[in-house]
Amino acid sequence: MPAPRSSNPRRLDGMSLFFLGLFLACGGLLYHQTGLAGLWQGLEKGLLLLISVTPIVLMALLLAGYAQVLLPRSWVESHLGRGRGWRAIGLANLAGALMPGGPFAAFPIVLALRQSGAALAPCVGFLTAWSVLGLHRMIVWEIPWLGWRFALLRWVISLPLPWLAAYAIARLDRRGKTESAP
Repeated sequence: MPAPRSSNPRRLDGMSLFFLGLFLACGGLLYHQTGLAGLWQGLEKGLLLLISVTPIVLMALLLAGYAQVLLPRSWVESHLGRGRGWRAIGLANLAGALMPGGPFAAFPIVLALRQSGAALAPCVGFLTAWSVLGLHRMIVWEIPWLGWRFALLRWVISLPLPWLAAYAIARLDRRGKTESAP
């Protein structure tokens, strides 16, 4: 499960502080190099990007909500939950390899799975398979541009990666649970 949120909604978490610092550092560098005009231009480009991406993010989050309803918690826990082993990882890897779309679809799906009781290992396997074994990318991009031989060899070489990533996170997760146990 994701870490519980702070009870103080005004407190910034580490990731927010990191991006705030990065934003300020880049803004300072931009101002130093281009002055106020460059700052305004960067702000305008950022807002245009936000406007273009917002509908996609909203639809992806709605998709995640649909996934939570379509895949009830009891099903997710019994097929992808903690202690379900290699079968859960295999199912998640297969789903990741078959999942079309970009990160705006894949990450909300994993968020929904985690919130519905999926263990870390299947979720990491899903994302890794989606990113390195995605059949849609192989068909649309790799085969037409790079040929069958390249696409097939790259895909076969990448087959163990989701398994290795899932195994590694399962080991790290188990180690963290036992070390933090009283």
